Amino acid sequence: MKPIIYQVLPRLYYSPSNPTIAGGTLAQNGCGKLRDFTKQRLQAIRELGTTHIWYTGILDHATRTDFSSYGLPADTDVKGEAGSPYAVRDYYNVAPELATDIPHRLHEFELLVNRTHRASMGVIIDFVPNHVARHYTGTFHPFTDRNYYPGHICDGDWTDTAKLNYGDHDTWQKMLDILLFWVARGIDGFRCDMAELVPVDFWRWAIPQVKAIHPNILFIAEVYQPWRYAEYVHQGGFDYLYDKVGLYDTLVAILKGRESTSAITRCWQSLGDLGPHMLHFMENHDEQRLASDFICSDGLRALPAMIISALIDNCPVMVYFGQELGEHGMETEGFSGCDGKTSIFDYAPVPSISRWLKENQKDKKPSSPKEISQQFDQKPSELISLYSYLLHFATEEPAISDGKFFDLMYVNPASDKFNPHRQYAFLRATADSRILVCVNFDDVPRDIRLRIPSHAFDYLGIPSTIVPLPFSNQPSPNSDIPFSISYLQTPIFPDSELPLHIPALGGIALKF
Repeated sequence: MKPIIYQVLPRLYYSPSNPTIAGGTLAQNGCGKLRDFTKQRLQAIRELGTTHIWYTGILDHATRTDFSSYGLPADTDVKGEAGSPYAVRDYYNVAPELATDIPHRLHEFELLVNRTHRASMGVIIDFVPNHVARHYTGTFHPFTDRNYYPGHICDGDWTDTAKLNYGDHDTWQKMLDILLFWVARGIDGFRCDMAELVPVDFWRWAIPQVKAIHPNILFIAEVYQPWRYAEYVHQGGFDYLYDKVGLYDTLVAILKGRESTSAITRCWQSLGDLGPHMLHFMENHDEQRLASDFICSDGLRALPAMIISALIDNCPVMVYFGQELGEHGMETEGFSGCDGKTSIFDYAPVPSISRWLKENQKDKKPSSPKEISQQFDQKPSELISLYSYLLHFATEEPAISDGKFFDLMYVNPASDKFNPHRQYAFLRATADSRILVCVNFDDVPRDIRLRIPSHAFDYLGIPSTIVPLPFSNQPSPNSDIPFSISYLQTPIFPDSELPLHIPALGGIALKF
């Protein structure tokens, strides 16, 4: 199955009873707890199309909050009140503010893993191998001075951390022990923070040992140097790498009107055989919200980019919590200011998530995106239903989850019936499943004519004449829906032109 990863910071997943204060303390603003991921809420996340949840910020990290009564005094070398989830002070325990019973917080996490598995989803957590909090306090398998550089403050934006020393092979063993510790807690994957700053030889040594115990565990690398992608896949052994400087940056530039859709072709061409190893996303904790004033101002306007991210290949797709609700990210939570991002350094709820939780409190079953979108021949009322519809299609349609890809841009140059700077079209196919996808970044609908070359027929093994499927009760394209899945209505012949109507800021997927 094509993985669909839902990234969420448990600390920010809550709905406070009183208004929060910018830069407020834990006592003033409160925070989310592991217990907040109830059976009902996990089921709602699953029904979005999610196959894995990446619980971000699980590891105990430096914070200004005083937990001295539990042996965890407040730290001063931190960002914001809550501190960065990536300034880890104990690799072997859970952040205390996430727990209801702090001495047994690790057990609370294990219960969350079990609940997530019962909801038919895998669990991913962060592994932070490059640096630790400047005052690392972990006592289980403690680090020594030779394992890291207490006086060596990381550069740039990481002044709250100290870099680990991989010149000492004892560090290698300790980091492997950490991985195995969390595997024993039942997790299903690691998102490896700044993996490119850790020697490839370490990954080549450690990952096979972890996979010998859990063969299906996922290793996802945060890597921003495309010239090193092959190194981290073929030598390091990673399953997936961030596709940030490729597809993400290109799609955001298109949304801002700074790039042509034809640049998407260059993205997949540049990857070669590494294409299946990329992780697609349109938001994460490091990036600005699509609906922020810095990108689209409205989550619906970013839908064409999300369609491409989800359907262009077999790669996993990630959604950042609140993205499916059109989160704006324009609050001034404290440390970061109003920057279009959701602050990971403060005690502040995500407004769209907070509203959603208020609407679905207590024992009331949360609104199911799948239920909303089951009768999708009607216009959806919420962005969340579009995301559910798209993500379920991405995982359940064989042509999308497992099929070949054929780019149609090279045979559709600029004309009065097709704009290669604002539209993008491609085919996906298996032997039994064929899909034509066309996306429109213009804010008005477009009537286009799309050429399907004979080479596409040959490459994908398509019969020389494509005819509509013989089911009269199948839906036809609905021009009122930003994204619809329907059935081809017109026969196609090699090198002929297919007339299509593409909705504004959306797309269509045609089965044939």
